[in-house]
Amino acid sequence: MSVSKIINFDEIARSKERADMLEIVDAGLLSIDTKRTIKEKLLFDGDKIEINGKVFSVKDYEKIVVFAIGKASSSAVRILEEIFGDLITYGIGIDKVDYKGKKIEVFKGAHPIPKQENVEISEKIFETANNLTEKDLAIVVVSGGGSSLLCYPKEERDQGEILYEAFLPTGGTVVELNTIRKHISEIKGGGLAKALYPATVITLVMCDVPGNHYEIVASGPTYKDNSSIDDAKKVLEKYNLNINLSFNETPKEDIYFEKVFNFPIISNIIALQDMKNKAESLGYKTKILGSDIYDNTEIVLDKMFAIDEKNLVILGGGEPAINITKKGGTGGRNELMAMSAIDRIKEGDVFASVASDGIDNKSDFAGGIVDYSTKNLFANRQAEMEEAKLAFDAEKILSDSKDLIKTGSTGSNVSDLFLLLRK
Repeated sequence: MSVSKIINFDEIARSKERADMLEIVDAGLLSIDTKRTIKEKLLFDGDKIEINGKVFSVKDYEKIVVFAIGKASSSAVRILEEIFGDLITYGIGIDKVDYKGKKIEVFKGAHPIPKQENVEISEKIFETANNLTEKDLAIVVVSGGGSSLLCYPKEERDQGEILYEAFLPTGGTVVELNTIRKHISEIKGGGLAKALYPATVITLVMCDVPGNHYEIVASGPTYKDNSSIDDAKKVLEKYNLNINLSFNETPKEDIYFEKVFNFPIISNIIALQDMKNKAESLGYKTKILGSDIYDNTEIVLDKMFAIDEKNLVILGGGEPAINITKKGGTGGRNELMAMSAIDRIKEGDVFASVASDGIDNKSDFAGGIVDYSTKNLFANRQAEMEEAKLAFDAEKILSDSKDLIKTGSTGSNVSDLFLLLRK
């Protein structure tokens, strides 16, 4: 096997079935590696850039300027500097981690709730974009987490914090949340494309939104937005959110998008397919439950465990809904999924849930893996597990059983991945 993305692989691979599961997870994480993906999708011969059959000649432009938004930014700009070298004039980005290259600087912003530094970095991105001309080429990398990281003007940050805190407990989808975000921002929902006009724009989109909603990633800064202020208001009404937001309409004029080329290059479907292939190579049958799963975590688990077939690996991707009723937890959705699966586990089962970016909410872990030995360990700790569910705090439980999956930041993000192996 190639070098594992899972740092504690040997520690948690305590049975053949667990090792098989971790190899399958690894295959998914390796398939969405940012460096590998950009090298495969963006072809450059020293003169011409080719992406998905579209060709651009660098000789047609005076400057090449790079913009990077989201949790894959630092990884992406490293490979772009490797590919283009001194042809890049300069670049700027925002990520959860910083990076200072020869021509490109990525600044560290706060996530998931933006702070003042996010506004300041986003303003630099906005001003840099506004300085380009029709003789320039902008290469934009957009990845998951960009909706929180990219935040301009200051009023968006103030409103965005209120929105996030109010919306999170509703169990609403990221599509709905980002529909609102587009309409309280100047840079989302095509706002960056308007700022970049009249430059030519190549956008590489790494999709973390289930269902291949590429235009929703980072709230679509270079996509022409088809939603309206009324659509944003309807989402608030749907969840009875009585918060006072100041809305603005996103750019609708075609002229701002005539020279914008958005290229989807990665999504969780790729990860699911590679995990399927790996599972089958290990001798298992497979079933993909879906790539756009938004159901409540308990419903997702019910659907997966209802498939009672031996020697089968069931795969799914998405962002299962959570309803937080008690604050204070540190673990994320994936740790909660793994802990909640314990009661359903039968002998021979292994369940895993992983955040593809390697960071499960505020946790230092990507998620968890549980099996029948975990169930036996917690046979007399049901009350403790129920309390952990209410507090959205599964990390201590999975730490006690040594069932946490650690990858560190993967530099990729295509939503959550969950798997059930039934031996």
